[in-house]
Amino acid sequence: MKKILLSMAILFTTALLLMACSDDANQNGSSDTTDTSEDVPASQSETGDDTEESDQTDQKEDVSESVSDSEIDDSDEIFSKEKESEEGKALSKYTSEEIEYARVWLQLGENQDISELNIERIPAGEPLNPDDKTSANYPEDVIQLAGSRLVDGSVTYSSNGDGTINEYNVPLRWDGKYPAGEDFYKEIIEGTKQVSIAPGDDEKVEELIKILNMD
Repeated sequence: MKKILLSMAILFTTALLLMACSDDANQNGSSDTTDTSEDVPASQSETGDDTEESDQTDQKEDVSESVSDSEIDDSDEIFSKEKESEEGKALSKYTSEEIEYARVWLQLGENQDISELNIERIPAGEPLNPDDKTSANYPEDVIQLAGSRLVDGSVTYSSNGDGTINEYNVPLRWDGKYPAGEDFYKEIIEGTKQVSIAPGDDEKVEELIKILNMD
């Protein structure tokens, strides 16, 4: 009887020990699972931090590029104004009439390769063709520009003082049969056309001013 009770006590004790080991194993597994679940947010947080840092870097680069573009635009504007100022100074030592003569020839002159640019002022009332008795007269004061040779051509015009001129289609030397008749000259006067004169290149304008020959 004692042996039976002793055997039952040993079995009961063994069962308790097995149950205790089982509980410890379950607790350890639960702990590992908890730790793993806690690690996930940390990883996600690091990823989020990296994304925020990347966004901030992109924003800084965008701002830097914007500032750089703005500085370039301002620099170009300043350079353009300085250039205009320098060009204005280049012609400031000449009269408005000298500048006008040169600009008109630069735009309308037949030959730009000339050694001198002759200026003749013709007052209103003078005949278009002095060699023809039937010639009509100029209705206004005009300027005649011409090179030193016939092949250089000529430009005859009146200035409107607003950047435009009235160009007369008359030659430097008249050829033909005379008298040509009043109607012929009347058509020339009525055919006068208004032309807008561009500022042109200041260096070329100055070169022409230097070879002006006033009558």
